Amino acid sequence: MGNDSPVPADDLRLFHTGEHPCGYWPERNARDLVLDPRDARLPSFYPTALSWGFRRSGDIVYRPHCLGCQACVAVRIPVASFQPDRSQRRCAQRNAHVDTRIVAAVRSEEHLALYRRYLSARHPLGGMDDHGAIEFDQFLIGSWARGRFVELREEGRLLAVAVTDLLPQALSAVYTFYDPALVERGLGTLAILRQIEWARRDGLSHIYLGYWIDGHRKMDYKRRFRPLEQFNGRQWVPARM
Repeated sequence: MGNDSPVPADDLRLFHTGEHPCGYWPERNARDLVLDPRDARLPSFYPTALSWGFRRSGDIVYRPHCLGCQACVAVRIPVASFQPDRSQRRCAQRNAHVDTRIVAAVRSEEHLALYRRYLSARHPLGGMDDHGAIEFDQFLIGSWARGRFVELREEGRLLAVAVTDLLPQALSAVYTFYDPALVERGLGTLAILRQIEWARRDGLSHIYLGYWIDGHRKMDYKRRFRPLEQFNGRQWVPARM
């Protein structure tokens, strides 16, 4: 499946979680495959896990594995062949004066305040809107990931943060949060465009975008980054969406 593992993984354990409420479709239950979070090899194996359609949340590396549902499709952008569409070019032009800063993944009060405003506006009563400093660190940073914060600033003011994992040959877009009062600026799209610039500058091959879900409004933006690849359970193929 996917790329060869850079570390021995014959005995790497997988756990199948019990059912829990789906984070995307409230009326459904979900289950996940989770790599053993106590295995000391997990940080080294993480790039291969991404190439197998897994995802990181804090220190947990998981992949949806739900009964009777295959809606979550892992997708990634092949950086060298990406071409922005008209809407993405307009977004880049509209925000041309926004500065990009790549900084260490270390929480500040400024980051936390923006994150809390974003959750309150975008995910009210979703189980995350009471997140504080501890939850921020557990969810976005973790203890072992090689993460960075891509800050988008305008005249020094923090507009958005794209939490990004730096891998030997790729970037993984973990989570992006932004000022909810500026939704018309397309800051989520801008964050991905700036991550693509970073990847091209450093000669990286792909940007992992996590999961795309057909028919889910909050996931629809991912299909606009063309060309896009999807993981079919065995290999990465051109996305059909």
